[in-house]
Amino acid sequence: MPNPTHLAPVAPAERIPALDVLRGFALAGILLMNIEAFVGPVMGSYTGLDATLTGADRIADGLVYFFVQGKFIALFSLLFGMGFAMMVQRAEAARRPFTGMYWRRSLALLGIGLAHALLLWSGDVLVTYALLALLLPAFREAPAGMLAGLGLACYLVAPALLLGLGVLSGQVPDWDAGMLEQGRAMDAMLQAQRLAYGSGSYAVAVAQRVRDLGLTLSNLLVTAPMVFGMFLLGAAFLRGGVIQRPDLHPRLYRRLRLVVLPLGVLVMLASFLLEPTSSFDVFSLRQSLAQALAIVASLMMCLGYLAWVMHALQAPSGARWLGRLAPAGRMALSNYLAQSLVCTLLFYGYGLGLFERLPRFWQVPFALGLFALQVLYSRWWLARFRFGPAEWLWRSITYWQLQPTRRPPSVAG
Repeated sequence: MPNPTHLAPVAPAERIPALDVLRGFALAGILLMNIEAFVGPVMGSYTGLDATLTGADRIADGLVYFFVQGKFIALFSLLFGMGFAMMVQRAEAARRPFTGMYWRRSLALLGIGLAHALLLWSGDVLVTYALLALLLPAFREAPAGMLAGLGLACYLVAPALLLGLGVLSGQVPDWDAGMLEQGRAMDAMLQAQRLAYGSGSYAVAVAQRVRDLGLTLSNLLVTAPMVFGMFLLGAAFLRGGVIQRPDLHPRLYRRLRLVVLPLGVLVMLASFLLEPTSSFDVFSLRQSLAQALAIVASLMMCLGYLAWVMHALQAPSGARWLGRLAPAGRMALSNYLAQSLVCTLLFYGYGLGLFERLPRFWQVPFALGLFALQVLYSRWWLARFRFGPAEWLWRSITYWQLQPTRRPPSVAG
């Protein structure tokens, strides 16, 4: 029997359907973004448009970079913040303890993230999420307006840092020599990934993932403000009722759809025209401006995407079609981990060994096809079980008791 003094997982009737749809939508975009880093070295996906590509491969790479990269991880981070705010609201409404349960939840996610980063794939984002999630309780009582302001300010720290470095690049002696040295180190890391993941054994791949994790953590100075800023913005959206009652916020959603998204596309276009391809051994004011604009565009386009999905959900036909994404969104953690498992087994040397053999153009339909299978599988699974397997593990640790797995006959099907 559940202990009445503790919180329990969200019951199906208490879920916000739009959140599940948005998670499924974000998950599709994340796979479109990550597929390049599954097929080839992870670091090879960090440089924007690949200048070596031509024809259909170049077009596909450019479209994914322009419309997907950065935008969907921002959306996923936004949704994480919404989940935190929902937990706070439920705890406050029930007048039940929150802190202990939340710490277990965050530490459990950290454990899952470390296992993912070291055993499956080094492009993991869960470790970053878990570490930053530990800071969220400090904002649990902040009103929606304050959360939105703090979130925006926090997010803009990253482009401000990049612009500051760009200004310094023209004033610091031996800057270019230092960048060349960094470029050699990054190229060595990329080649190490190519060898470890393309032709190495599983043990060699794990050893490389340990080194990759160190690089990921060293980049938190730039990535952490963006992710945490999106957490706070997501919490603001939910605390302000923007997600639960979109009909009460038509002006906000209209501005996000018709003003913020088009402006975000223009900002991204400016970034693309300035410098579509980044290099590890060069960093000038021009490149820093291009990267800063891309980060700002990711925020604006992410919010625009969210607004259009919410708008489509208001129409019966949109709700019917987009509702098909909800099961995948309910199993977002399981599906995210499954993407890494399937793709590394297909492409890495200890699997089928298709590393760097799938052309960039064909990566897009491959990713969409894999996600379509996940949507179908998620629907089948949730017709029989309460949670996805990773969600079950996460919830069992969070609430410190094994959760039931099978759905009751009355709600199955």
